[in-house]
Parts: sequence; C-alpha cells; structure tokens
Amino acid sequence: MEHLSVSVYRVPTDLPGGDATLAWDATTLVLVEVTAAGHTGLGWTYGSAATAPVVRDELSGLVTGHDAFDVPAAGDRMSRAVRNTGRPGIAAGAISAVDTALWDLKARLLGLPLVRLLGAARTEVAVYGSGGLTPYDDTQLERQLRGWTEQGIDRVKIKIGESWGREESRDLHRTRLARKVVGDAADLYVDANGGYTRKQAVRMAGAMADSGVTWLEEPVSSDDLAGLRVVRDAVAADVTAGEYGYDLPYLTRMAASGAVDCLQADVTRCGGITVWLRAAAVAEGLGLHLSGHCAPHLHAHVAAAVPNTRHLEWFHDHVRVENLLFHGTLDPDGGTVTPGASGEPGHGLALNRTAAERFRTG
Repeated sequence: MEHLSVSVYRVPTDLPGGDATLAWDATTLVLVEVTAAGHTGLGWTYGSAATAPVVRDELSGLVTGHDAFDVPAAGDRMSRAVRNTGRPGIAAGAISAVDTALWDLKARLLGLPLVRLLGAARTEVAVYGSGGLTPYDDTQLERQLRGWTEQGIDRVKIKIGESWGREESRDLHRTRLARKVVGDAADLYVDANGGYTRKQAVRMAGAMADSGVTWLEEPVSSDDLAGLRVVRDAVAADVTAGEYGYDLPYLTRMAASGAVDCLQADVTRCGGITVWLRAAAVAEGLGLHLSGHCAPHLHAHVAAAVPNTRHLEWFHDHVRVENLLFHGTLDPDGGTVTPGASGEPGHGLALNRTAAERFRTG
C-alpha cells in the first residue's frame, strides 16, 4: 500500500435529529482513501472529526509500505498500536475506516466485487427502513414510513424512549401511528437507545404488544447485559443490541451472555470488515443472527458473505449522506439490495468529489 489520506465531511440533517438519549443536527463522516498500483480503496466511519488525526498520526504509518493483500495483519498492527491511546471509541472508528478501505483496495486490485473476494453466501440482503426519530412530528413520521413502504420495504423501525423514557404516552402514540401507517403485513421495530429502566422496558413492551412490535432494540443500556437478559426473558419481541461494540471481546460477551436474540455489529466501529466477519462467526456459533448497524453501503458486501445475516439497517441519515457523497449507491426497492450486481470492483462506490467538497471540513 503506497499512500493513505483522510478527510472529514459534515452534512447537516434534513430534519431534526434525535433519539431517546441524544440529539444532533449534522452527521460527520471521516473518509479514508488508500492507494496502490493506481487503484484507490475507500472506507469511512461516522463519528467525531477527532477520528481523522488518529488515522493520520497513529495509523497511516502502520499500513503504508505493507502488502495491500494482508489486511488482517494491518488490523492487528493497528489494534496493538492504540493500546495506550484507548481502542474503544474514536480509535476503533479510525481502525474500522482504514480496515474497510484496505479490503476495498484489495478487491479493486483483483478486479473483483468485494462480495466475490469474500465469498458470497447469498445474492440479496434484506434491509429495514430505519429512522422515525423522536423529534419528528406525526406528519414527518408518516411521510418517512410511507416512503419506505412505497419502495417495497416491509420492515421499519422508529425511535422510542424519548427523553430518557419520560414520554411514555408519546412513545405509545407513535408506535400505534407507525402500525397504522405501514399496515398489518409489515414488521414493526422499535429502538429505545437505552432510554428505559429494566421494569419500564418490560412494561412498555407489554403495552406495545397490540402494535405487533417484533424487534426491541436496546430497551436498556447495552452495557447492562444482565438487564437486557431480564427484558429478553420477559418479552415476546426479539431483544437486540451490539452497535456500540468497539471490539470482538465486547461482542463475544454480549452474544454469549444470553442477553440478545439477534446481535448487532457496526462495521464502522467494531474494527472494520475484518472484525465484523469474526463477530458473525461468533454469533453463528451461538445460534444467533447478526444485523448490520447503519452505514448500509459498507455493510452490504460483507453481509452477503455471511450465512447468518438477518438484515441491514437502511438508516435515513446515513442513506442520505451516502447518496450525497458517493456514486454507485444501492437501490433497496423490494426490501433487498444486491451487492456486486453491477460488476464494479470493491464495494462499488466512488467519491463524488464535486458534491462532497461543499461538506468538507477537514
């Protein structure tokens, strides 16, 4: 690998952003580009702009000059190097972006779609429409939900647990509205982002049973494995978590604890494609499915290479950012995507430099 560069893009939201425990008005994408033999691989993470100096100052020298085909070796070097920096959080995002860029580069050097390089387990990957953020009014929520169902996406997710669980009546109203909008045939998911207490989560799940909720994401903090297990044992909906897994041991502990029915992992946080594949193997060994959290275009190829993938999160904010910044984005019509169908090498995306420049901050 000959050269590495990093850039930062900040894209304002189109609607107010927020969930049970956080609010935002923009999404920051940190992009890594790696080159060798005239080819460029792309990877990115969503998070703080502070990720970029970690890539530039601590990781770049660990991968340049090394064989571009030996991606797991690069991952090991990077993980060891940030021992004292602190791997979870910003450093993990930085490693994830570099690792994904290296996999993309390797596939491009070989002239293969990334899913062909990894080895396909399926041709299509299911997606679910995700958004339904807590600041949305009823009209905004309904418009977004109808947008997904009109594309043939029959799985949708909204945010609940507003204001750290202090708006229970509004949570129930929005859940009932979502069911009314999408109809009886669609799967309805909810995500509390850790906003409820244990007993509150069980109580709210019972109150939402009439709305046919089948996916209860982070009903309590994902760090509270015992609490997740309590909720899982008490409710009918699948309990899920894992998006804040910054390394394989975290995801392994969660999967092995009996706390979740479906493990989530985020390729932009967990250590990139290298660790996502390992997390999938851990989950499969324990009889669990794996779901890709956000960043749908980075998950598509690796998800197609995994037999126990359940689906990908077609998250409104990230879909919008990726459509703005990149050429070659996927079409979820019918509720699935087909990575590699175009025959383009790597993950098939190219930076739209003209469009991206107005959002660049670093």
